[in-house]
Amino acid sequence: MIVGLVVACEVGFWVLLALGLGVRYLLKWRRTSVVLLLCEPVLELVLFVATAIDLRNGAEPSWEHGLAALYIGYTVAFGLYTIRWLDGHAAHRLAGAPRPPAPPRYGRARAVHEGKLWLRAVFGGAVALTLLQLAVWYVGDEGDVNSLRSFQWVAIRTVGIYGLIALSYTVRPRKEPASALPARNPEHVPDTLVGRPGQDEQQVR
Repeated sequence: MIVGLVVACEVGFWVLLALGLGVRYLLKWRRTSVVLLLCEPVLELVLFVATAIDLRNGAEPSWEHGLAALYIGYTVAFGLYTIRWLDGHAAHRLAGAPRPPAPPRYGRARAVHEGKLWLRAVFGGAVALTLLQLAVWYVGDEGDVNSLRSFQWVAIRTVGIYGLIALSYTVRPRKEPASALPARNPEHVPDTLVGRPGQDEQQVR
């Protein structure tokens, strides 16, 4: 049941996002779009409550509950970031707004960008770890919490991978390729090649 609910929340996230952006830029219903987008956090709340009820009813802790915690952590950390990114592109394509700036690709700016993504991953991992630890305390010594503990390590490893990626851009930043040489103006030719005005006439004489 929990896995199906995770899938339903993910599908619902994208459906609400598409509807919210559609009514904002196609129908110009800004207030309605705000209401639809504010429904996004409700999905995570529903998943959290359903997971807690499942454990309360005596369900054995399993990888499904760990997956639910990781999903909630990810959406809390990256959900608003994703909404803002897609909102900028929708405004550009549907409302004539300027194209949103692309993420930096080179140098220190790219390292800073990757560092900010890592901080989001740290936040999401902290949320997942907290939910998993609460589940461990809730179950107590009466149940097998090994699956919950294993997903805590999954969250820690995920944050570590994000950190290594960000560190790689800091230690060895990508260099911007050298700009192409300016094209020569074919209309400008040095006097030494064609001669100065009147020079040919003087040579003929």
